[in-house]
Amino acid sequence: MCPPSSSNSRSSPLNPTFFVPASEIGQKAFELASSHLHPAILNHSIRVYLYAKAVAASKRSTYNTDQAKQDLLFAACILHDIGTTERHNGPNRFEVDGADAAVEHLAKFGMSEDDSKEVWVAIALHTSDGIVQRMGELARIVRMAIEIDFGRNQVDEFEGLAGMKERFEGKYKRMEIEEVLGDEVVEQAVKSPGKAPPNSWPGVLYRSHLENPNWPGVNKAF
Repeated sequence: MCPPSSSNSRSSPLNPTFFVPASEIGQKAFELASSHLHPAILNHSIRVYLYAKAVAASKRSTYNTDQAKQDLLFAACILHDIGTTERHNGPNRFEVDGADAAVEHLAKFGMSEDDSKEVWVAIALHTSDGIVQRMGELARIVRMAIEIDFGRNQVDEFEGLAGMKERFEGKYKRMEIEEVLGDEVVEQAVKSPGKAPPNSWPGVLYRSHLENPNWPGVNKAF
């Protein structure tokens, strides 16, 4: 596992021009993500945004047509796992710590309280399947994109997404994301078990780790 860092040394060498919104909110959100996320998690977050953007377009959503809404979509996707970083490793589940950190960061750049709440909900609930889908369009699209990246939703179901998976993964490599993300969440829980409530996704991963402490590779409960 790579040690945490407060510099760009954690990030993959990327040219963000292709996908990062030109707005200050978009630029600063990417700067935060690329400075602190593990490279595999950064690539995952980029792919999630690209899938989310395509899903929004296929549904003719305002998250595709309205610039302000596009900023919300980008921020929620690129920062949805920011709670896995050492910098934003607080006392709560990584999803909640990440949502708090994202909102605190985005408030510096003019995001309204209502918009910040949308981003908070999308990040805080992104692992809560069956709940997040009913918490608004932004949260639903982000969750859908995450499912696509982890192969739990078929990209071909959405207009215009055919062939995207191969293209996105070719440019932004998976880099064993399932193993990396599971390990990052478990590592936090090992140091602070309160971050992994029993029935939460972090809790399920942590329990699996305790039951299989020497298991190599992807956490059995991922």
